Amino acid sequence: MIKVKICGLKREEDIKCVNKYKPDYVGFVFSKSKRQVNLEQAKMLIANLDSSIKSVGVFVDEALEYVYNTSKILALDVIQFHGSEDEEYMRHFNEFTIWKALKVRCREDILNLNYKYADGIVLDNKTAGSGKCFDWDIARDIKIKKDLILAGGINEENVETAAYIVSPNIVDVSSGVESQGYKDSSKIKMFIEKVRNIK
Repeated sequence: MIKVKICGLKREEDIKCVNKYKPDYVGFVFSKSKRQVNLEQAKMLIANLDSSIKSVGVFVDEALEYVYNTSKILALDVIQFHGSEDEEYMRHFNEFTIWKALKVRCREDILNLNYKYADGIVLDNKTAGSGKCFDWDIARDIKIKKDLILAGGINEENVETAAYIVSPNIVDVSSGVESQGYKDSSKIKMFIEKVRNIK
């Protein structure tokens, strides 16, 4: 079964919603973004998160100490590196589950996915958070020995097609379940139901 990550949670209402509809993962963005949260906000949100839902911290080229301290304090389940972090950088976090995001423009961008310290690979559009998807045919029939997470422009209307073409382990949605820049409870419900029904 394909798992679901709802990314970019910021409000108490978002937590209440995911607690009700139970995605597998939720993401908190700690780098510059319209969805950015600080440590105190994240602490409050995660404190109220259902224990069955795993927390993911999203970081983009941040200082090692900042990422490590934030991840430890919040007891994050997953750290998602969404910048140019390399193996040397990621090896400092081997006590955590690590997802490494790649900006996909062409087939060459996904030829080397053997990151030693990454437990999962996130395939995203070149502009993360833009709500636009890359050409999924680039990643058709991709085979890796790690979790494959598909992000970028996914929504209820296209997630079935995306799953058929790429066969990800996890789908990662943010703007695709929003209305006017805020998480939309009904869209989250419909998205999760759609994914759960994919055969």
